[in-house]
Parts: sequence; C-alpha cells; structure tokens
Amino acid sequence: MALSIARVEQVAMLAQLALTEAEREQVTGQLNAVLAEADRLQALDTTGVPPMIYGLPLRNVFREDGVEPSMAREQILANAPVAEDGFFRVPRILLDD
Repeated sequence: MALSIARVEQVAMLAQLALTEAEREQVTGQLNAVLAEADRLQALDTTGVPPMIYGLPLRNVFREDGVEPSMAREQILANAPVAEDGFFRVPRILLDD
C-alpha cells in the first residue's frame, strides 16, 4: 500500500505540520519505504514461531538491597535554599477551604 502525496498532506494537516513541497515528497518516499518493509515482514511465514515480547533473554540486573551510610543531615541541608528545624522549607501547596 503506497501513500500518495495527497495522503501525506492530509496527515500533515491533521498533525498541524507545515511541509514544503520538497519535504512532502521526501516524507512520502520515507513513509512508503517504511510501509514496504512492513509488507515484507507480513509476507514472512511465522508458523510455529512462538510470540515473544523481547528479542533477547531477560535476566534480573538489580543488585541486592543493602544498608549503607548516608550523608549527614547538615551536609544535605547545606544545599537547600531554605531549611528550618532540620528540614527543607518549601512553599505551601495545599489551600484551606
């Protein structure tokens, strides 16, 4: 299924894209190349091939959780724009009704 320049113009209008004539021709060619590859993939015989989500085997890459020392409160609050009573002071965001 090949796209025409008129169809690309319609899609560009819906996406609110302003394309020049050269860009319309270029995008039409690029989209037609993508559709040709999709047609080529559709033609493949996938009988007996199980569906899969990932092309590579998955393995857990997470590290074990462990307790580690953290920075001192004074070091952390030293970078705060405003600190009060050992905490970050932030603007109030909830309104009273």
